[in-house]
Amino acid sequence: MPISPKRNLNALTRAELEETLSSHGQPKFRTDQVLDWLWKKRVRSIEEMTNLPAQLREVLNNEFSMTPPSPVGVLKSSDTTQKALFKLKDGRYVESVLIPASQALYGEKSDRLTLCVSSQVGCAYGCKFCASGLAGFTRNLDPDEIAGQVVEVERATGQRVNNMVFMGMGEPLANIKNLLKALELITQPWGIGIGARHLTISTSGLVPQIKTLADHPQQIRLAISLHGATDEVRSKIMPVNNKWGVDELFNALEYWNSKKKQRLTLEYILIEGVNDTESDARILAQKAKRIQAKVNLIPYNTVEGLEWARPSDEKCRRFKNTLVSAGVTATLRIEKGHDIDAACGQLRLIKEKEEGIELNL
Repeated sequence: MPISPKRNLNALTRAELEETLSSHGQPKFRTDQVLDWLWKKRVRSIEEMTNLPAQLREVLNNEFSMTPPSPVGVLKSSDTTQKALFKLKDGRYVESVLIPASQALYGEKSDRLTLCVSSQVGCAYGCKFCASGLAGFTRNLDPDEIAGQVVEVERATGQRVNNMVFMGMGEPLANIKNLLKALELITQPWGIGIGARHLTISTSGLVPQIKTLADHPQQIRLAISLHGATDEVRSKIMPVNNKWGVDELFNALEYWNSKKKQRLTLEYILIEGVNDTESDARILAQKAKRIQAKVNLIPYNTVEGLEWARPSDEKCRRFKNTLVSAGVTATLRIEKGHDIDAACGQLRLIKEKEEGIELNL
């Protein structure tokens, strides 16, 4: 399906919209009117912006489109986690996961309603535990497609998302230009209005982009998909480690700490016989203490087509206890959404031919 050559109106920042309207001789107050229609009233067409002059609506229609992610449906887990499937303007698909209030994201009770959003269609980084890259990489999401996942989930559920994690399909920092613009749409009062401190961006370890994000003024949070504390172990799991090894990655994280107040999180998927030994735990503890990071342990979630297995519950608890005994803050994540393939590492690119699944949103 071809993408319209028109820009999407929802992708404009306040400054860009004001410049566009000014170029057509419109007064400044029109900017607030359009933003109110886009992000507060959340209309789906320019024709619905009834307090704009008809001539201006015609101009906007000629220059811009409004093509938000289209909800195909949702799968509901027995633990009340929900996975939403969205069709994009070019017919591709992405998935988002809604982790409900009073459920645990890091093993702790919370009243947060967290949305896990995608940043790319597929993924090029090929992490060995993850389904998202099995079918390869297709394209980056545009800023409006990233922010639109929030709008459409809220529209469908009638609930207000107050926490976000960029841990869905794709590597967010490989799409950093569109990511930074999406952050503006999501965090600004004229946009969705979720505070920057309630946003966590996850990366497999793209060192230059980590430094770029560290220099970004907003106090967002960062999580690193580590999964191995040595080059030998991590390279088996994370191909990106062959480009930026563990030492280079941790140097970048020290730079992050020099710029940000928010505490780093190290994500660590426990895989049977690969990275779950007592020695692995002790080395991980040393690395975490070096950057004052907390560790989020995640027992491996099964993915069709991959041969990995999760350690026993007892082994996972021993691994966590080793970290805690060494003075590291560590949590063992409570599994959410495994029965609908919505858990960590289970989101995957969906082919056009698979549309037609019976879902209700």
